Amino acid sequence: MTQLQRVTISPNQIENQQITLTPEQYHYLSRVLRLQKDDRFIAMNGQGEWWLAKLVNQQAEIIEPIAIKTELPIAITLIIALPKNGFDEVVKQTTELGVTKIIPVISDRTLLKPSPQKIDRWRRIATEAAEQSERQIVPEILEPIPFKNSFSLVNGAKYICYARGNSPHLLNYLTPSPNTGITIATGPEGGWTEREILEARAAEFQTVSLGKRILTAVLAPIVALSLVAATAETIP
Repeated sequence: MTQLQRVTISPNQIENQQITLTPEQYHYLSRVLRLQKDDRFIAMNGQGEWWLAKLVNQQAEIIEPIAIKTELPIAITLIIALPKNGFDEVVKQTTELGVTKIIPVISDRTLLKPSPQKIDRWRRIATEAAEQSERQIVPEILEPIPFKNSFSLVNGAKYICYARGNSPHLLNYLTPSPNTGITIATGPEGGWTEREILEARAAEFQTVSLGKRILTAVLAPIVALSLVAATAETIP
């Protein structure tokens, strides 16, 4: 199974064991991958379900469902202050690591003002990365909002990475196989402002450190998610 190509489809593309492929999906399977009639591939709906399917003309037919369990035992939301460059790579790598939701935010020091085309691109990158890494789900990527507006969208344990000061390391708060979701906020180039830290603390975010070195705005969310994922999958 692992050698078969994975293609993400929408739930409304399935009816009576038949998959109505989009022109782009059919072109990818038949022209790029050169699949022939009755050749098999894996269809995933990005919401946890996989099926073994075969190509039938310009449609596909479901053969059987596939049982798979590749998701982390915890839902992870990343609030990421948009960096000037490199967000494509952040989306790709955090998707591969297991992020559940990404909330791009505009902070006091954010320079990037993304277009709708950029947002569509990030969602395509997440879909492709989920297929490549055999994820069961495709992470949700919200449209960018002001940092303070993100507070009402998250619950569970909440942490904000703060490079200055003497905050405890994020690892101090992580446990194997946690039962609740976790939200981690990482800042822009130049870091969070003092006002933003105060507002986050008022919203019950705990300030944490990712180490004694100053990480870039691109690396910080990847490091934070790596720590959470490694700890969550550690056998107690």
